Amino acid sequence: MGKQDQIRLIKKYPNRRLYDTRTSTYITLVDVKELVLAHEAFQVIDAKSGEDLSRSILLQIILEEESAGIPMFSAEALANVIRFYGNAMQGMMGTYLEKNIQAFMDIQGKLQEQSQAFVGGKNQGSQEAWTQFMAGQAPMMQTLMSNYIDQSKKVFMQMEEQMQNNAKSMLSSFGLNPDQKDKK
Repeated sequence: MGKQDQIRLIKKYPNRRLYDTRTSTYITLVDVKELVLAHEAFQVIDAKSGEDLSRSILLQIILEEESAGIPMFSAEALANVIRFYGNAMQGMMGTYLEKNIQAFMDIQGKLQEQSQAFVGGKNQGSQEAWTQFMAGQAPMMQTLMSNYIDQSKKVFMQMEEQMQNNAKSMLSSFGLNPDQKDKK
């Protein structure tokens, strides 16, 4: 069974309905969200043109999640993301966000492992012990995230400095001195 066989194919029809070819049933965005939560690989394609619509479906799910309940992104964070579209750093920003989200998920996974080890131990079922454990995790997570953000900022600054040095080197190879100000 190849990788392509493992990807669940969902077709989107002009009537906006989503059809899961594996189960031969129509599904909703909630069902697609469940596939995401289950880490199931899928692809949404336009039934007529064959165009990949996976990203737009995922964005629809995010929009619904942001509209209901407690939003994950502030208006300022969304505005900052919008500002990167068309910016020279757009490609790097996507990679930067992706790596940061993955790092956060790794941290979350480690916390879950620690939690399961704690619950599986002699204190299983003790609500008070669980509450104390989680109360102790919050400051650790804050410190861990703060350190990670500081480290991430340093890496980003180093990347920016390297790009500036590369640009200066390239301009110098064309006989231009990027450090020299216009003297008029």
